[in-house]
Amino acid sequence: MKIALFGYGRMGKMIEQAALQRSHTIVAKIDINTNEIDFSNIDVAIDFSMPTAAYGNITKCLENNIPVISGTTGWLENYDKAVALCKEKEGAFIYASNFSLGVNVFFELNEYLAKMLKNLKQYNVSMEEIHHTQKLDAPSGTAITLAEGVINNSDYTGWKLDQADTNQIPITAKRIEAVPGTHTVHYNSDIDSIEIKHTAHNREGFALGAVTAAEWIINKKGVFSMRDVLNLG
Repeated sequence: MKIALFGYGRMGKMIEQAALQRSHTIVAKIDINTNEIDFSNIDVAIDFSMPTAAYGNITKCLENNIPVISGTTGWLENYDKAVALCKEKEGAFIYASNFSLGVNVFFELNEYLAKMLKNLKQYNVSMEEIHHTQKLDAPSGTAITLAEGVINNSDYTGWKLDQADTNQIPITAKRIEAVPGTHTVHYNSDIDSIEIKHTAHNREGFALGAVTAAEWIINKKGVFSMRDVLNLG
Protein backbone atom coordinates (compact mmCIF):
# COMPACT_ATOMS: atom_id res chain seq x y z
CA MET A 1 0.00 0.00 0.00
CA LYS A 2 0.96 3.61 -0.53
CA ILE A 3 0.24 5.36 2.76
CA ALA A 4 -0.01 9.06 3.58
CA LEU A 5 0.66 10.01 7.18
CA PHE A 6 -1.28 13.01 8.45
CA GLY A 7 0.72 14.02 11.50
CA TYR A 8 4.37 13.05 11.74
CA GLY A 9 5.00 13.23 15.46
CA ARG A 10 5.91 10.36 17.73
CA MET A 11 2.95 8.21 16.65
CA GLY A 12 3.40 9.07 12.99
CA LYS A 13 6.99 7.90 13.09
CA MET A 14 6.01 4.68 14.86
CA ILE A 15 3.28 4.00 12.30
CA GLU A 16 5.87 4.55 9.58
CA GLN A 17 8.08 1.88 11.12
CA ALA A 18 5.18 -0.58 11.44
CA ALA A 19 4.11 0.06 7.84
CA LEU A 20 7.62 -0.41 6.45
CA GLN A 21 7.99 -3.67 8.40
CA ARG A 22 4.85 -4.90 6.62
CA SER A 23 6.26 -3.94 3.19
CA HIS A 24 4.15 -0.81 2.67
CA THR A 25 5.39 2.53 1.32
CA ILE A 26 5.04 5.95 2.95
CA VAL A 27 4.37 8.38 0.09
CA ALA A 28 3.56 11.51 2.13
CA LYS A 29 4.30 12.88 5.59
CA ILE A 30 1.90 15.76 6.19
CA ASP A 31 2.11 18.24 9.05
CA ILE A 32 0.99 21.81 9.71
CA ASN A 33 3.63 23.17 7.31
CA THR A 34 2.45 21.08 4.33
CA ASN A 35 0.77 23.25 1.71
CA GLU A 36 0.09 20.86 -1.18
CA ILE A 37 -0.86 17.17 -1.20
CA ASP A 38 -0.74 14.87 -4.24
CA PHE A 39 -3.70 12.58 -3.60
CA SER A 40 -3.20 10.73 -6.90
CA ASN A 41 -0.40 8.65 -5.40
CA ILE A 42 -2.16 7.64 -2.14
CA ASP A 43 -3.97 4.35 -1.45
CA VAL A 44 -4.92 5.09 2.16
CA ALA A 45 -4.36 7.84 4.74
CA ILE A 46 -3.64 7.45 8.44
CA ASP A 47 -4.36 10.50 10.60
CA PHE A 48 -2.64 10.90 13.97
CA SER A 49 -2.49 14.68 13.93
CA MET A 50 -3.76 17.41 16.28
CA PRO A 51 -7.38 17.79 17.47
CA THR A 52 -7.62 21.09 15.57
CA ALA A 53 -6.41 19.50 12.31
CA ALA A 54 -8.09 16.08 12.31
CA TYR A 55 -11.48 17.00 10.84
CA GLY A 56 -9.87 19.01 8.05
CA ASN A 57 -7.52 16.15 7.22
CA ILE A 58 -10.36 13.62 7.15
CA THR A 59 -12.46 15.93 4.97
CA LYS A 60 -9.64 16.36 2.43
CA CYS A 61 -9.17 12.60 2.18
CA LEU A 62 -12.85 11.81 1.74
CA GLU A 63 -13.28 14.56 -0.84
CA ASN A 64 -10.41 13.02 -2.82
CA ASN A 65 -11.75 9.45 -2.53
CA ILE A 66 -8.98 8.32 -0.19
CA PRO A 67 -9.87 5.82 2.58
CA VAL A 68 -8.87 7.34 5.91
CA ILE A 69 -8.02 5.92 9.32
CA SER A 70 -8.06 8.40 12.21
CA GLY A 71 -6.74 7.87 15.71
CA THR A 72 -6.68 11.54 16.70
CA THR A 73 -8.80 12.30 19.77
CA GLY A 74 -10.31 15.58 20.94
CA TRP A 75 -12.15 16.47 17.70
CA LEU A 76 -15.33 14.41 18.06
CA GLU A 77 -17.70 17.37 18.02
CA ASN A 78 -17.25 17.07 14.23
CA TYR A 79 -17.50 13.26 14.06
CA ASP A 80 -21.10 13.21 12.80
CA LYS A 81 -20.15 15.62 10.00
CA ALA A 82 -17.28 13.34 8.99
CA VAL A 83 -19.65 10.36 8.92
CA ALA A 84 -22.17 12.30 6.80
CA LEU A 85 -19.44 13.34 4.35
CA CYS A 86 -18.16 9.77 4.09
CA LYS A 87 -21.64 8.54 3.20
CA GLU A 88 -22.18 11.40 0.74
CA LYS A 89 -18.90 10.68 -1.05
CA GLU A 90 -19.32 6.89 -0.74
CA GLY A 91 -15.93 6.80 0.91
CA ALA A 92 -14.33 4.69 3.62
CA PHE A 93 -13.56 5.87 7.14
CA ILE A 94 -12.51 4.37 10.47
CA TYR A 95 -12.18 6.35 13.68
CA ALA A 96 -10.96 4.67 16.85
CA SER A 97 -10.03 6.22 20.15
CA ASN A 98 -7.43 3.47 20.44
CA PHE A 99 -6.13 1.19 17.68
CA SER A 100 -4.39 -1.26 19.99
CA LEU A 101 -5.68 -4.74 19.23
CA GLY A 102 -5.62 -5.60 22.94
CA VAL A 103 -7.53 -2.45 23.89
CA ASN A 104 -10.29 -3.29 21.42
CA VAL A 105 -10.68 -6.71 23.03
CA PHE A 106 -10.74 -4.81 26.36
CA PHE A 107 -13.61 -2.65 25.04
CA GLU A 108 -15.64 -5.80 24.37
CA LEU A 109 -14.84 -7.21 27.82
CA ASN A 110 -15.86 -3.90 29.40
CA GLU A 111 -19.27 -3.95 27.72
CA TYR A 112 -19.85 -7.59 28.66
CA LEU A 113 -19.02 -6.89 32.31
CA ALA A 114 -21.36 -3.88 32.33
CA LYS A 115 -24.20 -6.06 31.03
CA MET A 116 -23.58 -8.70 33.70
CA LEU A 117 -23.58 -6.16 36.54
CA LYS A 118 -26.41 -3.93 35.28
CA ASN A 119 -28.94 -5.29 37.78
CA LEU A 120 -26.53 -5.39 40.73
CA LYS A 121 -27.18 -1.86 41.95
CA GLN A 122 -24.77 -2.14 44.88
CA TYR A 123 -21.82 -1.68 42.52
CA ASN A 124 -20.70 1.83 41.62
CA VAL A 125 -18.55 2.32 38.52
CA SER A 126 -15.50 4.57 38.34
CA MET A 127 -12.56 4.78 35.94
CA GLU A 128 -8.94 5.84 35.98
CA GLU A 129 -6.64 6.55 33.05
CA ILE A 130 -2.92 7.31 33.17
CA HIS A 131 -0.93 8.71 30.24
CA HIS A 132 2.35 10.45 29.48
CA THR A 133 2.63 14.17 30.18
CA GLN A 134 2.57 15.07 26.47
CA LYS A 135 -1.03 13.92 26.06
CA LEU A 136 -3.17 16.99 25.45
CA ASP A 137 -6.73 15.80 26.09
CA ALA A 138 -8.23 14.54 29.35
CA PRO A 139 -9.85 12.17 29.87
CA SER A 140 -8.40 10.07 27.09
CA GLY A 141 -10.50 9.04 24.14
CA THR A 142 -10.05 5.45 25.28
CA ALA A 143 -11.52 6.28 28.69
CA ILE A 144 -14.47 7.99 27.03
CA THR A 145 -15.06 4.92 24.85
CA LEU A 146 -14.94 2.72 27.96
CA ALA A 147 -17.41 5.02 29.73
CA GLU A 148 -19.75 4.96 26.74
CA GLY A 149 -19.55 1.17 26.72
CA VAL A 150 -20.79 1.10 30.32
CA ILE A 151 -23.43 3.79 29.70
CA ASN A 152 -24.86 1.86 26.76
CA ASN A 153 -25.24 -1.26 28.90
CA SER A 154 -26.31 0.14 32.28
CA ASP A 155 -28.42 2.80 34.00
CA TYR A 156 -25.60 5.36 33.92
CA THR A 157 -26.46 8.41 31.84
CA GLY A 158 -23.08 10.10 31.40
CA TRP A 159 -19.51 10.56 32.61
CA LYS A 160 -17.60 13.42 34.20
CA LEU A 161 -13.96 14.19 34.88
CA ASP A 162 -13.16 13.79 38.60
CA GLN A 163 -16.23 14.29 40.81
CA ALA A 164 -19.42 13.04 39.17
CA ASP A 165 -23.09 13.47 39.94
CA THR A 166 -25.51 10.62 40.57
CA ASN A 167 -25.81 8.32 37.53
CA GLN A 168 -22.55 9.69 36.10
CA ILE A 169 -19.29 7.76 35.90
CA PRO A 170 -16.35 9.62 37.48
CA ILE A 171 -13.14 9.43 35.46
CA THR A 172 -9.78 10.25 37.02
CA ALA A 173 -7.07 11.34 34.56
CA LYS A 174 -3.42 11.27 35.61
CA ARG A 175 -0.41 12.44 33.62
CA ILE A 176 2.88 10.73 34.48
CA GLU A 177 6.08 10.83 32.47
CA ALA A 178 6.69 7.92 30.06
CA VAL A 179 3.41 6.07 30.64
CA PRO A 180 2.05 4.86 27.26
CA GLY A 181 -1.45 4.29 28.60
CA THR A 182 -3.17 2.49 31.48
CA HIS A 183 -6.96 2.20 31.84
CA THR A 184 -8.82 0.69 34.78
CA VAL A 185 -12.56 0.21 35.25
CA HIS A 186 -13.65 -0.23 38.88
CA TYR A 187 -16.88 -1.71 40.24
CA ASN A 188 -16.99 -1.03 43.96
CA SER A 189 -19.50 -2.10 46.59
CA ASP A 190 -19.41 -2.15 50.40
CA ILE A 191 -18.64 -5.86 50.28
CA ASP A 192 -16.12 -6.24 47.47
CA SER A 193 -14.62 -4.77 44.33
CA ILE A 194 -14.21 -5.93 40.75
CA GLU A 195 -11.83 -4.30 38.30
CA ILE A 196 -10.55 -4.83 34.80
CA LYS A 197 -7.38 -3.19 33.56
CA HIS A 198 -5.40 -2.73 30.38
CA THR A 199 -1.76 -1.64 30.51
CA ALA A 200 0.15 -0.69 27.37
CA HIS A 201 3.86 -1.47 27.68
CA ASN A 202 4.76 0.71 24.69
CA ARG A 203 3.12 2.51 21.77
CA GLU A 204 3.92 -0.12 19.16
CA GLY A 205 0.53 -1.78 19.60
CA PHE A 206 -1.25 1.45 18.60
CA ALA A 207 0.84 1.72 15.43
CA LEU A 208 0.34 -1.94 14.46
CA GLY A 209 -3.42 -1.61 14.94
CA ALA A 210 -3.60 1.49 12.76
CA VAL A 211 -1.68 -0.20 9.93
CA THR A 212 -3.85 -3.32 10.30
CA ALA A 213 -6.96 -1.15 9.95
CA ALA A 214 -5.48 0.56 6.88
CA GLU A 215 -4.85 -2.83 5.27
CA TRP A 216 -8.41 -3.95 6.03
CA ILE A 217 -10.22 -0.88 4.68
CA ILE A 218 -8.79 -1.04 1.15
CA ASN A 219 -11.58 -1.54 -1.44
CA LYS A 220 -14.32 -1.08 1.16
CA LYS A 221 -17.00 1.61 1.35
CA GLY A 222 -18.62 2.85 4.54
CA VAL A 223 -18.01 3.93 8.12
CA PHE A 224 -16.38 1.22 10.20
CA SER A 225 -14.84 0.57 13.60
CA MET A 226 -12.15 -1.69 15.00
CA ARG A 227 -14.91 -4.17 15.85
CA ASP A 228 -15.31 -4.62 12.11
CA VAL A 229 -11.57 -4.89 11.51
CA LEU A 230 -11.16 -7.56 14.20
CA ASN A 231 -14.54 -9.24 13.55
CA LEU A 232 -15.51 -8.84 17.21
CA GLY A 233 -19.21 -8.14 16.66
